[in-house]
Amino acid sequence: METSIVFLLCISVFPGFSQGRVVGEDETGFAECNMFFSGQVPPEGFTEPFHVKICQQYNKKPRFATLYSTKDKIPLYSAFKYTKPGQNEEENWLVEPQIDDPENDLHEMVREADVVGTVANLGANQALTSDYVGSGYERGLLNPSVLHEEDFQMATYTLTNAVPLSPSLSKSWHRDIRRVVEQALVPHCSRKDHLYLLAGAIPSSVRVKGKVSVPESLWLAACCDGPEGWSLGLVKKTNDENSLVDLMVGELEKQHLSGVHLFKGSCGKDKQSQEKTEAILQALSQIRSGDQAGTSDNQEAQDSGLVRRVAGIIATPFIKLLELLIYVFVELVKFVFYFLWLVIKRVGSTVLDGVYSLWNGVVSYLKAISMVLISIPYDVGRVIINIFLGFLQIVQDVATLTYRILRIPVEFVLHLAAFPYHSICAIPSVLKDLAMGIGGTFSLVIDATAALLHGFYYVAGHIVKRFVPKGSSDD
Repeated sequence: METSIVFLLCISVFPGFSQGRVVGEDETGFAECNMFFSGQVPPEGFTEPFHVKICQQYNKKPRFATLYSTKDKIPLYSAFKYTKPGQNEEENWLVEPQIDDPENDLHEMVREADVVGTVANLGANQALTSDYVGSGYERGLLNPSVLHEEDFQMATYTLTNAVPLSPSLSKSWHRDIRRVVEQALVPHCSRKDHLYLLAGAIPSSVRVKGKVSVPESLWLAACCDGPEGWSLGLVKKTNDENSLVDLMVGELEKQHLSGVHLFKGSCGKDKQSQEKTEAILQALSQIRSGDQAGTSDNQEAQDSGLVRRVAGIIATPFIKLLELLIYVFVELVKFVFYFLWLVIKRVGSTVLDGVYSLWNGVVSYLKAISMVLISIPYDVGRVIINIFLGFLQIVQDVATLTYRILRIPVEFVLHLAAFPYHSICAIPSVLKDLAMGIGGTFSLVIDATAALLHGFYYVAGHIVKRFVPKGSSDD
């Protein structure tokens, strides 16, 4: 099958906003990235379940939109706008973490080296740098960095915007896309921000390392939605890098994108400006003439490139030997520095240990002296307090002894003086007690006599009742 590169050009306008991320199935189109499509309507007809919509974001700003095939591991198309080209061509390749791990919290493209081991199943649904190493193919940018300013250029270096291309084809693709956009499209669109671009790839059955599909063809779509809208297609065959074949949008859709509708409204079939279309075709003709004039120069460049390759093959063993010597020298220097570092570390550790021990001894000595000096006033105060307390105890004992000695005669005198008083005061009580005793004795005698008489009376009555018979009733 003949491989070819297709450029589709169509003109349109639309303002908008976006935020880069993998777009969910429940969201319309490319969500915030619909701004990169004419009328906010993405191409129709891409309906396979392995098609993933990506709103590409870098530094928290939207850059372009991509429809990615997880089956073929290449983008099917990228939608973007032309910006002023910058000078930065630094390549820091990025990946889209959510394609392989939808549950992670990384919502924008990141450097591949920064997420290795942190994103689950990295490379299961997208291509990685390792898939291109040693394959003979380059990571060709579907959305070329040469069409953007510096910050946008960084965003294009994502593997979800890359397809396998040969080095010469990749260079030709970027060169021709830049010429077509800058010399034929931008000059014939009333405003640069009215120009919308689509760059796409058609997968083939050829796989790099059995994983990444080599494109069968590439296509570019542009749209300027102004009063004089127009559309145009171009085909670049890969077996003739200097050829450019133009075709209409409908022809492109029928021949290369069956069942797909790229644009609506003035970017499609209606409101076409024939004058603008002819002006663009004339500009493309001039670009073709310039490419044909440079064919001989390219042949000479190829010859010189062959000579350089032969010279490189001859010089490679010597270069490798020099690299080996440099490596040995570097390792030797590293070993010497490492040995010196170990010696310095060991000596320094010993010195530090000695200084630490000496410092601990000095601190302990000063601590002991300080404790002794602090305890001297305390001990002196304690002795003085003990002496004072002893003196008070002696005074207390002398006072107690004096009190006990003086208390004996004082108590005797007091008792002696109180004797007459207590004796006189006791006489009435004694007389009272005596009278009560005599009265009690007399009363006791009377009670005893009465009791005795009552006893005799009781005995006599009992005897009479027992021995004297009772009289009869008649008596």
